Amino acid sequence: MSRGAAFSYSPLLPIGDDLTEYRLVTDEGVDVVHGPGGRRFLTVEPSVMTQLTAEAMHDIAHYLRPAHLSQLRSIIDDPKASPNDRFVALDLLRNANIAAGGVLPMCQDTGTAIVMGKRGRHVLTDGRDEQAIAQGVYQAYTRLNLRYSQLAPLTMWDERNTGSNLPAQIELYAEDPGGQPDAYKFLFMAKGGGSANKSYLYQETKALLNPARMMQFLDEKLRLIGTSACPPYHLAVVIGGTSAEFALKTAKLASAKYLDNLPRHGTMSAHGFRDLELEAAVLELTRDFGIGAQFGGRYFCHDVRVIRLPRHGASCPVAIAVSCSADRQALAKITPSGVWLERLETDPARFLPDVELDEGPVVQVDLNRPMAEIRAELTQYPVKTRLSLTGPLVVARDIAHAKIAERLAAGEPMPQYLRDHAVYYAGPAKTPEGYASGSFGPTTAGRMDAYVEQFQAAGGSLVMLAKGNRSTQVTDACKSHGGFYLGSIGGPAARLAQDCIRNVEVLEYPELGMEAVWKIEVENFPAFIVVDDKGNDFFAEVTRPKTVVQIGTGRA
Repeated sequence: MSRGAAFSYSPLLPIGDDLTEYRLVTDEGVDVVHGPGGRRFLTVEPSVMTQLTAEAMHDIAHYLRPAHLSQLRSIIDDPKASPNDRFVALDLLRNANIAAGGVLPMCQDTGTAIVMGKRGRHVLTDGRDEQAIAQGVYQAYTRLNLRYSQLAPLTMWDERNTGSNLPAQIELYAEDPGGQPDAYKFLFMAKGGGSANKSYLYQETKALLNPARMMQFLDEKLRLIGTSACPPYHLAVVIGGTSAEFALKTAKLASAKYLDNLPRHGTMSAHGFRDLELEAAVLELTRDFGIGAQFGGRYFCHDVRVIRLPRHGASCPVAIAVSCSADRQALAKITPSGVWLERLETDPARFLPDVELDEGPVVQVDLNRPMAEIRAELTQYPVKTRLSLTGPLVVARDIAHAKIAERLAAGEPMPQYLRDHAVYYAGPAKTPEGYASGSFGPTTAGRMDAYVEQFQAAGGSLVMLAKGNRSTQVTDACKSHGGFYLGSIGGPAARLAQDCIRNVEVLEYPELGMEAVWKIEVENFPAFIVVDDKGNDFFAEVTRPKTVVQIGTGRA
C-alpha cells in the first residue's frame, strides 16, 4: 500500500493581510487581564458587541465604501458607457448623497442582518455573544428608519412579520483572526431579497474545467441573473468546493470583497485562490451582454471575483453571487486598543460630477389621465424609451397580489384602483418625521409574474412599474391585453423618497404593514419602457447567450 503525502496544512481560505481603514468607535468596555503562563486576555463586555453591531448596521444602511463610489463615478467618466449607464450611475450617486444624511436608508429593503465573527483564543466574553449581537441588530432596526422584512413561520403556511427585523443570521467561529489571539473580528452585511435571490448553485463535472466550456457556461448562467438585483454588480463566481454549502458561502464572502487578498495561485496545500485572468475575461464577457446598468450598455458589473476551491473528484459545485448597488458591508474588530469599525464614505458628494450631464430625451407622462389615454401615449414609443412619470400610482406587491387573486377566483371584480392606475411593485421603509415617505424603491417584478395574465384579463395591472426583467408570460399577456411593463431604476430608494414621492396613503390591507396596498403621488419619477403592447421585451435579446471570447484567445 502506498503511503499518503506528507502532512501539510493551509486554511481553505487564507484571507491575507487586513488593509482596511478603521475608525475608533469606543475604547470602553474592553480590558486586558493577565493569565497563567504570561498570557494576555482581552475581556469584552456584552454591551460592546451590542453597540458595535448597532453602529455597523446604521453605517451600512447609509454609507458606502469609497471604492464603490469611485466605480460609479468612473462609469460617468467612461466615453464607452451608454447614456443609460451614465444615467443610472448618476442617480445612484445622488441616492448615496441623500442616504449619507443619516435619515433615509439607501435602499427600502434594508435587508437581513448577517454577522460573521471570528474570536481569538485569548478573548473572554460572558458566552452570550450571539444574543448581544442580536440586541444590536434590534436596536438599529427599531430606532432607525429601516424596514422590517423578517417573517416568523407560525405554521407551515402562516407567517407574521416579527416587527423588529429579527432574527439575524449570526455565525461565530473560534479562531485567531489574522493570527491574533487577542482580537475579535467581524463582517457585517445587510442582504436584501433582490441580491440574495440571485445566488445560484450548479452541480457540474470535470467537463466544465476547460476555458471554452467555462466561458460558454458563464455566458449562459450570468445572463440569467438579469437586472432585478440592481446592477451594476460586484459579481462572484466560485468553482469547486468541499461541499455545496461551502461554495455558496465563499461566493457570498467574495462578493463582499472579503476574500480579495487570497493567494493568486494554487498549491498542493489545496487552499482557495483568485484567478485574475479569468476575472478579467468574465468582466469583459459581461461588458458584451448589452444589459448594462439595468437598461442597456456595458456596466452590468463593476468587477468580478473568481475563486477556485479544492473539490471532491466526483463533485464540481459552481456558486454565483452578487452584491448589488446597495453594496452594504463593513468590517470591524475589537482589540486591546479599542472597538473599531470600517471607515465608510460620509461625503459621497465629492464623487458627483462638477457639471450637469446631458441626460438625453425624456417623455413626460401624466398619470392623472384615464388609463386608456396613458396606454395610447405609451404605445407610440419603442422599448428603452426613458420616461418621467407624474401623478398617482397604486402600490401593491406579493401578499396584496395573492389576496386580490383570491378575490378574483371567488368571483369578485378587479378592484377599481388597479383598473384606474398604474401599479408600482414596492414596499416602503419607515417614514421619517417631516417626510412624505420613507425610502421607497421598486421591488423585483418577477415575483408578480404569475398574476399578470389573470389581472390584465380582468382589466387591472395594464401598466406595471418595478425593477428587473420578466418572463415571457408577462410579454405575452401585455401583447394580448394591451399592457406595458415599465422598469424603474433599482437602487435609488432614498432619492425617490426625497425628490419624487409627494404623498403616501393606505388604500387597503393596512394590517400588512409595508405589504399593504398604498396610493402614492409621484413627480418626475424616472422609468423606462421595458415591455410594450406589441410583444417587444428589451431584455429578451440581451439574455440570449451568444458567441463568447475564450480565456487567453481571440473570439471563438
